[in-house]
Amino acid sequence: MKFTISGNIVDIVGKKIFPGTIFVENGVIKEIKSDINAEYTKYILPGFIDSHIHIESSLLPPCEFAKNAVKFGTVATISDPHEIANVCGIEGIKFMIENGNQTPFKFFFGVPSCVPATPFETSGASITAKEIDLIFRQFNLTYLSEMMNFPGVIFEVPEVIEKINVAKKYNVPIDGHCPGLVGDNLTKYISFGITTDHEATTYEEAEEKISKGMKILIREGSSAKNFDELVPLLAKYPDSVMFCSDDLHPFDLMNGHINILVKKAIEKGFELFDVLRAVSLNPVLHYKIPVGLLRVGDDADFIVVENLKDFKVAETYIKGNLIFKDGNTLFDLDEIKTVNNFNAKYKTKKDFEISANGKTQIRIIEAIDGSLLTNQIIDSPRIENGLLVSDPERDILKVAVVNRYQDTKPSVGFIKNFGLKRGAIATSIAHDSHNIIAIGVNEEEIANAVNLVIANKGGISFVDNQNKDVLPLPIAGLMSDRKILEVSNKYTEIENKAKSVGCRLTSPLMTMSFMSLLVIPKLKIGDKGLFDVDKFSFVSLFAD
Repeated sequence: MKFTISGNIVDIVGKKIFPGTIFVENGVIKEIKSDINAEYTKYILPGFIDSHIHIESSLLPPCEFAKNAVKFGTVATISDPHEIANVCGIEGIKFMIENGNQTPFKFFFGVPSCVPATPFETSGASITAKEIDLIFRQFNLTYLSEMMNFPGVIFEVPEVIEKINVAKKYNVPIDGHCPGLVGDNLTKYISFGITTDHEATTYEEAEEKISKGMKILIREGSSAKNFDELVPLLAKYPDSVMFCSDDLHPFDLMNGHINILVKKAIEKGFELFDVLRAVSLNPVLHYKIPVGLLRVGDDADFIVVENLKDFKVAETYIKGNLIFKDGNTLFDLDEIKTVNNFNAKYKTKKDFEISANGKTQIRIIEAIDGSLLTNQIIDSPRIENGLLVSDPERDILKVAVVNRYQDTKPSVGFIKNFGLKRGAIATSIAHDSHNIIAIGVNEEEIANAVNLVIANKGGISFVDNQNKDVLPLPIAGLMSDRKILEVSNKYTEIENKAKSVGCRLTSPLMTMSFMSLLVIPKLKIGDKGLFDVDKFSFVSLFAD
């Protein structure tokens, strides 16, 4: 197939814009001709790349994600299938690859390095160094996904180092994950060949990581938002910065993707080519991926935008195929197959009761809006009939994690800043092992919310007296098999119900899902108990 397309060509490599025509043949750019006498209103530029995302967090399978991302000029993602791998292992990775292959979109999946993320929680699968080697050979994947177990690297845990060495054998990039890590420990972590970090939250932290050889992925997702703090890096380190979303729920994806970050950076006054390199050239070079950059011999991967201010996308091309035009996605999807791993049994309110045991002080997780980080608070609990209970007046609520893979007693603790005055919320999206996490004002409501998730073998639920609502997630308990509009509407409906009964957080459901992430400081809760991430060990609920 041959065609030509003309417009103002944005040459990111050469840092220039000129009127011209692109000649495409069999999906490849064969020639680019400049025409200084021509006048065009639209601009042609390389498509955008999300340099780190968990597709599962959109609640959509790859095919449905792609159908919506191309509307905003995204042509490729560096995708970590870590979430589904923790549930379904290699079978889950295979599902993501095969589902993504239904589309022309360029998914570049990595091999998850931390399944399970830590040995301190129950996951649905385990991927060893030998299996990582097998996955690289069998699926020809492009990088080792984020090495979340940074203490394991620093202390040279043999299994962790063995996984890194497998990636080195295949000469692929190794993604990092080291929130707050600085100084000698950071130097040692990087020395094992780890090349990126998307967890930096301050300019100073990110600058130190860049100075020691890391690339910084500036993250702006639905829960963690670090763009405003870190985007000044662009001016000083344009070759060391990329943009990513990490986790993006469906409502946000319906309204934009990486194009939003491009627009924001331009509005803040950053140089056009520095911004566009962060979403095209830099990830292509770092991850060594075959995504076109508007050069002769490249795949014809590009977008047409109306202007270089709001970056509204008129057309998206991948390998010369027009896949989005005038508001319409131009490819069809096959029927979605599902995979899952769900064995939880129904719970009762007694499963969430805690005896006071004569104690007067407890550890409480303090959630922080817009962050994956938490604090630890020591305070006195509310006690009724010898049992510790939620205290909505002081905004100290019960939080519980229910093992979805085995029938065991739930882990129960307390959390602050969710603000619920009545009812409960629950979800089977509980990073990283994806057990069921729930927060509520009493044990009965928590049990009801958890049981709604169990009944659907995965989902997101809200209960309030007689009001019960659930978004089923039949694909690994992480993703829906429905269209994005239906998924987004139900997700938003449940989130708004949580806010209607007092929740003050911007994204309560996503924030809740990270309260079980045992590799992000400071205090979290897994299915085996409260976990102090700074000490990397379990701690008692009772502080006295």
